Amino acid sequence: MTAAPIPALLGIRHVALFTPELEASVAFWVQTMGYQVEWQPDADNVYLTSGSDNLALHRRGVDAGLQRLDHIGLAVNTPTDVDAWADRLRGLGVALQTEPRTHRDGARSFYFREPGGALVQVIHHEPISKP
Repeated sequence: MTAAPIPALLGIRHVALFTPELEASVAFWVQTMGYQVEWQPDADNVYLTSGSDNLALHRRGVDAGLQRLDHIGLAVNTPTDVDAWADRLRGLGVALQTEPRTHRDGARSFYFREPGGALVQVIHHEPISKP
C-alpha cells in the first residue's frame, strides 16, 4: 500500500508568546513593527496580525523554565530590507542583539529582543522571502 502524500505546509503563520509586559509588547508590535490588533478577548490576551500571520500575546510571568522559544523569524523580501529594519529599530531606540550580517547560505539577518524578552530575527532567506 502506498502512503498518502503529505500535504504541503504553508510555514509558521501563528506564534504565541507569554509576556510579563503585555501593554509594552502590544505597543511595540503595533507601533514599531506595524502589526494590527486583530482581537483582544480580555485584558490578558491580545491577538495581532501583519496580514499574513497571527501573533498571540498572553500576559504571564516568564521565568527561564517556562519560556521555551529560541526565536521568531520575520521574513523580508530583500537583503536591503534587513538593513532598513535594523536602521528603523535603532532609530526608535531598540537595542540590536546582533548587527545585520550575511550568513554562509546567503541569508541576511539580525536579532533583537521585543519588550517581553522574546528574541526576534529579521531575515531575508531566498526560499522563504519570495514576494
